[in-house]
Amino acid sequence: MCSLEKRGRVFVLTLTGDGEHRLSPDVIAAIRDALARVKCESAAAGGRGFALVTMAEGRFFSNGFDLAWARSGGSASTIRTRLDSMGSLLRQLVADLLSLPMPTIAAVTGHAAAAGFMLALSHDYVEMRGDRGFLYMSEIDIALPIPPYFMALMRSKITDPKVLRELVLEGKKIIAAEAMAKGIIDQAHGGAAETVKAAVRRAEELAEKNWIGEVYGSIRRGTLPEVRFAVGLPEETDEERQKLLSASKL
Repeated sequence: MCSLEKRGRVFVLTLTGDGEHRLSPDVIAAIRDALARVKCESAAAGGRGFALVTMAEGRFFSNGFDLAWARSGGSASTIRTRLDSMGSLLRQLVADLLSLPMPTIAAVTGHAAAAGFMLALSHDYVEMRGDRGFLYMSEIDIALPIPPYFMALMRSKITDPKVLRELVLEGKKIIAAEAMAKGIIDQAHGGAAETVKAAVRRAEELAEKNWIGEVYGSIRRGTLPEVRFAVGLPEETDEERQKLLSASKL
C-alpha cells in the first residue's frame, strides 16, 4: 500500500505497486499511519528542520476513491455508505497533512484524479511529471457530488474561477505544462525520476531552513482557514498560541 523511508531530513512516503493507488479505507489508513510515524519521529528528533515528499510507483499517482469496493456493497444504500466512509476518512487525512509539522511536497508521477488530485493538492507544493499524466476531477462525468471539503481545498489552492470551472464543471483533463501555467502546480518536469528528484531537492532546501515544525503547521493552517474549517480542525486556543510563542526566537 505505502512505504516510508527517511533520507537525511526528508521523509519519503511512497504509494507502492503498479496499480491505480485507489484510496480505499485500508490505503487511507496506511497513509495516515505513515504520517503519524513521521510526526512522532520528527518530534523525537527535535521537531524542526524536516520535510515530507509523497510520491507513487507506476503510471498513477492516485486514481481517486476505490469505487469498485464501494460498488461491491451491492445495494444503493451500502454503496452510498461506503462512499461517505471513504470521504470521511480522506477528510481526516487532509487534516493530518494540514497539521503535519513540516513542509510537504507532492511528486505527482502519474495521473491524479478526483480524490487522488485532492491528495496531491493537500500538500504545500506540487511537482508533476510533464511527459505523461493529468489532473482530473471526474465527478461531473460519473455523476457524483463533490464533497464540500474538496471544494474548499480547490477554492483555496486554485484562485482563478475559470480554471476551477474547467476542472469541476467541464471535467477537463489538465497536463503538467498547462497546470503550471494556470498556477495549479509549482513545476513540470521531464519524467517520473526528474519529478521525484526535484521534489526531494525542494524538500531538502526547505528542511535546511530548520524551521520549528509546530510553528510551520500553525502558520499553514492560518493560510487555509476555509480548508481548516471544512476538515474539522478547530482554531488554536490561547494556550496553544502561548505554547508556540514560547518557542519563538524573540
